Amino acid sequence: MEKTRGGILNRFLYSKRIAPYVFVLPFIIVFLMFFLYPLISTVIMSFQNVQPAGGSQFIGLKNYKDLLNVHFYTALWNSARYTFWTLLILVPIPIVLAVFLNSKKLVGKKFFRAALFMPTLTSVVVAGIVFRLIFGETAAAPFNTLMAMFGVGAKAWLRDSRYSMTLMVALATWTWMGINIIYYLSGLQNIPQELYESAQIDGAGPISRFLYITIPMLRPVIIYVLTISVYGGFAMFTQSYVFWSNHSPSDAGLTIVGYLYQQGFETSNMGLASAIGIVLLAIVLIINLIQLKFFGLFKKEDE
Repeated sequence: MEKTRGGILNRFLYSKRIAPYVFVLPFIIVFLMFFLYPLISTVIMSFQNVQPAGGSQFIGLKNYKDLLNVHFYTALWNSARYTFWTLLILVPIPIVLAVFLNSKKLVGKKFFRAALFMPTLTSVVVAGIVFRLIFGETAAAPFNTLMAMFGVGAKAWLRDSRYSMTLMVALATWTWMGINIIYYLSGLQNIPQELYESAQIDGAGPISRFLYITIPMLRPVIIYVLTISVYGGFAMFTQSYVFWSNHSPSDAGLTIVGYLYQQGFETSNMGLASAIGIVLLAIVLIINLIQLKFFGLFKKEDE
């Protein structure tokens, strides 16, 4: 009897029709539990008044109407500016650095690769604490000491809303520059060297080879980096939190996710927090669909 059951089980597991579903079953379970179910629950809660002690009632579009306030507009504007500056820095500059690091003529190539990738291994929270010390408000703080050499007095950088965006972008640059360089390096190493050699024989200079060979061949990697950077920009929370614990001067460091955190965990308004999350998802999805369409990812390649 046991042998019969074992034989049936083996035939079931090793069946060409059943085995693929067995292998993908863990992913399906994780997807349903940690993505689809939370997403559906969030959509439902965005139309509810969720009580902190339990219980809820449907209130229609009230949460979305309440979302139209000055704090949300400020958070949306800050997230959009942060995304713009990170895209401007963390998409093109790593390409140039990756080209230099991929060059055979560069001396100490392994050292520079390790040095640029090392910040990526540091936790954002740890890096943020270090940045807070660097940009401290005392005259002995490292950045104030540096500015004093140029005749600039000590400033409370974290308390001045004019420098909030600069600090967040600087921390993001320190944290993510290395990983983007790695992405581009992997793409560069897949470009056939024969293309560069043929172009050089035809008289193409370094800039022409970069513009007409490197950039087009790196397009899939560039699109990938651009896509994750858009998501990372609008979903940013940690950089702001480690600087101001989500309470920045004049809301200069308030982001969409930070506003979601305020409403969901500080004021226990889970309905409004869910509405913020749905709006954030829609914004990121629309922007990424537009940029993917703009870069022609949905177009069929010419045969």
